[in-house]
Order: sequence, then structure tokens, then C-alpha cells
Amino acid sequence: MRVHLAVYARGLRRHSTYRAATAAGALTNAVFGAINAMVLLAVFEARPQINGYDAGDAVTQVFVGQMLLTVTMIISVAPSLDLAEHIRTGEIATDLLRPLSLQGWWLSQDLGRATFGLLFRGAPVFAVGLILFDATLPGGVGDALAFLVSVALAALVGFGLRYLYSLSGFWILDTRGVWMVTGLIGPIAAGMLLPLALFPTAIGDTLRLLPWASMVQIPTEILLGKDTLPGGGAFGGLALQAFWAVVLLALGAWLTTVATRRVVVQGG
Repeated sequence: MRVHLAVYARGLRRHSTYRAATAAGALTNAVFGAINAMVLLAVFEARPQINGYDAGDAVTQVFVGQMLLTVTMIISVAPSLDLAEHIRTGEIATDLLRPLSLQGWWLSQDLGRATFGLLFRGAPVFAVGLILFDATLPGGVGDALAFLVSVALAALVGFGLRYLYSLSGFWILDTRGVWMVTGLIGPIAAGMLLPLALFPTAIGDTLRLLPWASMVQIPTEILLGKDTLPGGGAFGGLALQAFWAVVLLALGAWLTTVATRRVVVQGG
């Protein structure tokens, strides 16, 4: 545990050095969030309610999505986990010598990155939504705690997916195609670009059960207290996120074992 905490702190400290990039990223997220929010407000002027969502709900989801963008790294058309490059170059051999599991090392480091992103890039962006568009806050302490747990689970699901994308490099070597395809599909399936409530009901309900929705749609619905969550409440939404986190991490651990049996470092 002490080693995991040290790696976590290292990940947090590493990303805290890019302060100008963090400020520029927060500004970019805020601008895109504002544009998306204004488009959705225009949509809801013509139809005040769509599948239980109103304009305030839609705007809140926009800024929750922008806040969680750097937590989950859901829009990644290029490898956002250095593991993919380590596999390609053969540095993975050094990673495997560490006194930690491969997945545990990268998870600890990525959670450090996610924590910094949430506090110093995500939170200011959501504050813009609160100030300019009256985004919704949790209704009480219990709701706030449920939302924070949901954010943590979203980070785990995001890592689990990206770890699997990276592991594909053991078989196809160059993972850029995998990242490009998933970086285009993921934001749509997650409700990042458009709330899933605005999709036809059958499609929206199906997408809500997939792992990508656990990174944006489910946390937003927990924040809003929607009964469209699996099980009809926050507990059902958290259970779905926890399910996908466990499944993805277990699958990643198993595939790591399979992949490292066939490691061949390039050049020898």
C-alpha cells in the first residue's frame, strides 16, 4: 500500500508541473461547455421536456461531462496512457521488473493524474457552469457523497477501458487505431456530446448499461437524482458503475497475465 500511495503521489506531482497547460485546458473546456450548453438551451426552447430531461438537466450534464473529461480521459484519439508506448518500444520489460503488478502501478499513477485534473481543471470548469448557466448542485450531503463516489468509480472505469486499449498493443503493436475508434465512439456512448435522454428511449436505455455511460451519464443522473438510473435510484447507478469497474479491472489483470507470457522485446 505504501508503494501504491507513493506512485499515486508521483502521478499527482507530475501533472501539477504543467500549470499553463492546465489553465489553457480549463479555459478550452469552459468554452466548449458554454457552446454546447447554448445549443442545448436552444433545443429545449422548442421542447421543454425530453424523456424527463429539461434545459437545466441538460446544461448540468454538459458541465459534468467537461469536469470529468480529464478524470476519465474519455476523448482520447491518441494513447492517453503511457503504457501503450512502453509496449511498443519495449520499455514494458522494465515495468515488469517493478515490485508491483503492472496494472496496480499504472492505476495508482493514473489516479494521481485524475485527482489533479478533477481539482484544478474539472472543478473550475464546473464552476463556470454554476455561474453562467445555473447548473445543478447536489441536493444534500448524502447526494453530494453519492456523486463523489460516482466520480471515483468513473475514474476507475475510465482507467479500466484505457488499460485494455493499451494492452491490445501486445497483439497489434500499434494501438493508435484502437484509440482513434474508441475515442470517437466513447463520448457518444457516454453522453458526453449529447445526453442519452435525448436519444430514442430504446437506444438510450441500452447505451446507459454499457461501461462508457458510467463515466458521464450515470454520474450526472446521480447528481440530478433521476429515476432513469438502473434500479431507479443512486444505489442502482453506483452498483452499475462498481460492476463495470470490477469487470474491467479483472479483465485487465487476466489479460496482463496472458500478454506477459508472450513478451518479446523488440531487437532481442
